[in-house]
Amino acid sequence: MQSSFRETIRRLVEHRLFQPVVIGIILLNGLVIVAESYQPGDSFLLLLDTIIVWIFVVELVLKMIGLGVRGYFSERWNIFDFTIVALSLAFYNTPLVSVLRLIRVLRLIRMIPAIPALRKIIDSLMRSLPALTGILGLTALIFSIYAIIGTTFFRGVLPYEFFGSFHTSLFTLLQVVTFESWASQVARPVIAEIPWAWFYFVSFIVIGALVILNLVVAVILDYLGHEDEEAQKENMDRLYRENEALRQDIQEIKEILLRDKER
Repeated sequence: MQSSFRETIRRLVEHRLFQPVVIGIILLNGLVIVAESYQPGDSFLLLLDTIIVWIFVVELVLKMIGLGVRGYFSERWNIFDFTIVALSLAFYNTPLVSVLRLIRVLRLIRMIPAIPALRKIIDSLMRSLPALTGILGLTALIFSIYAIIGTTFFRGVLPYEFFGSFHTSLFTLLQVVTFESWASQVARPVIAEIPWAWFYFVSFIVIGALVILNLVVAVILDYLGHEDEEAQKENMDRLYRENEALRQDIQEIKEILLRDKER
């Protein structure tokens, strides 16, 4: 009886409509959060928020029953979901309004494990972190070199907040690499006083904004393709094993037929 009940729950949580319903509730949760920003303290919105929280709790319990506690926590995205729901319950009546709002916003992140495409991107990003560490180290080195050069030569050209110190130079370079008013506010005033500064800014943009950014994108895309390659390899291995098993069966049938013919 118990196993039959658990199997029924498992079929429910694995039903093709179960996940879309969960996604719809998460979207409704987002709309409630947006509406609360216009009407804070509205009793109807607070009631909706409470209902949504308990729906998430019911979803979590159903998955634990259907998949089993060990099976549920074997998936790291389920651990993430459990943490978000547990925090929502723990801080629901907290007097700290900022913490409560933060937890409500974090519920929207549950959209990531709910949608396979988003989950695939995040998984690929996590796997690419070791490779990105080297690129981040190279980026920090380049930024430091250009910040020191900028502080040394451009300190007296612009106000202090641009190249007055090492950390202000780093922030200015971040502004330059994001192309935020870098020409009119930073580059042109410096070039007007120091003509050779054009090489400084152009080389930094080429290295920082184009080369390094493309390296980061290339690494992430490479890891995105790894998952597809691994899935394809698993399918090929499965087909190979099935083919070998089929060949063995055919060989056994041939041997049986030959023995029968010899008799």
